[in-house]
Amino acid sequence: MKQKLKLCLQLFLTFIKIGAVTFGGGYAMIPIIENEISVKKGWIKDDELLEVVAISETTPGPIAICAATFIGYKIAGVLGAFCATFGVVLPSFIIIFVISLFLRRFEDLEIIKYAFFGIRAGVLALLIKAVISMFKKAPKNIIAYIIMAASFAAVAFFSANVIIVILSAAVIGIAATLIARKAGKEL
Repeated sequence: MKQKLKLCLQLFLTFIKIGAVTFGGGYAMIPIIENEISVKKGWIKDDELLEVVAISETTPGPIAICAATFIGYKIAGVLGAFCATFGVVLPSFIIIFVISLFLRRFEDLEIIKYAFFGIRAGVLALLIKAVISMFKKAPKNIIAYIIMAASFAAVAFFSANVIIVILSAAVIGIAATLIARKAGKEL
């Protein structure tokens, strides 16, 4: 029990650190989660992180919270899920609370506008890093490329419902895998 509590404390401290240094939402957190959880701690493997992201995208709620909950549960059960989730949420809650107290007074200051401009640029860089990282870990075959291109086109150019795109991609992936296995091939 003592070991589990120690692990839960580590989860809390790791995710409070992730939550404190990340702006821009869950996708911007992916590279930081990867570095802290996979590289530094070795709690999950790189391919498992891709699964965590996929599961987090398909479950209700913000991706960062879903990922923290899933990773925490995998590492230390229900208590680990609570500690990781609380850790990732707490910094945002505190930051938003403090900002709400002062923003109205300072929102017209040029330096505040410049700060938000810089934050947006940094978030964009983190999002691009997440896309590159996920692409490197994703399956590399013609079916995966077709699904990726069609999904992007459907959402970017035709404003398709993201849920329908995700479900369609899952169905196509399952069908392609079953067909390939029946033919004796691996995708």
